[in-house]
Amino acid sequence: MGCGRVGASLGRALERVGHDVAIIDQNRDAFRRLGTGFEGRQVTGVGFDRDTLIEAGIRDAYAFAAVSSGDNSNILAARVARETFGVENVVARIYDPGRAEVYQRLGIPTVATVKWASDQIIRRMLPQGQLTEFTEPSGKVCISEIPLNPAWIGRRLAEVEAATGTRVAFLTRLGEGHVPGPDTVFQEGDLVHVAVLRADLSRVERQLDAPPPHA
Repeated sequence: MGCGRVGASLGRALERVGHDVAIIDQNRDAFRRLGTGFEGRQVTGVGFDRDTLIEAGIRDAYAFAAVSSGDNSNILAARVARETFGVENVVARIYDPGRAEVYQRLGIPTVATVKWASDQIIRRMLPQGQLTEFTEPSGKVCISEIPLNPAWIGRRLAEVEAATGTRVAFLTRLGEGHVPGPDTVFQEGDLVHVAVLRADLSRVERQLDAPPPHA
């Protein structure tokens, strides 16, 4: 939802990597930003209206990003996508970073404007393992943000490392990066970035998607 500079860039980026894309905007002229090569669906309407979302294909959507210019519209659209249509992978762009924590507790990842980058949003939309943040020149080691099962909340990140044989490179908490110490505990809303052998990435994702051992 939203075909401004951010939405248009995001739509083109997703289409380039082979995904079917639909973009909603109230202003038909906004779709000019997509360029003539864009082949996705263009839907004129209000992004949190159910009929508009259905026209855009929300019932078959893997992910939904609300990146219009309004915080309230974005969070409302994201909640409708998740709570009404069952889309698990949603993200909302928020202009007011002070609201981000509130929305995170509603289970909707947010990206504040000052922290925004299109790859951050894409990583919250696409299936696990499709995008990594860094790969060293030989291609063997990468850094990837890996979601943790909520059962890991309250556990030390050292336990994550011991269980998976990886290193936690850093974590993002309320929009700020932190280098974890030996006693750093995983909290609700934390984004964990793991240094891992690319060959082990799928295994580590499966492990962390499950509750910790002996939970």
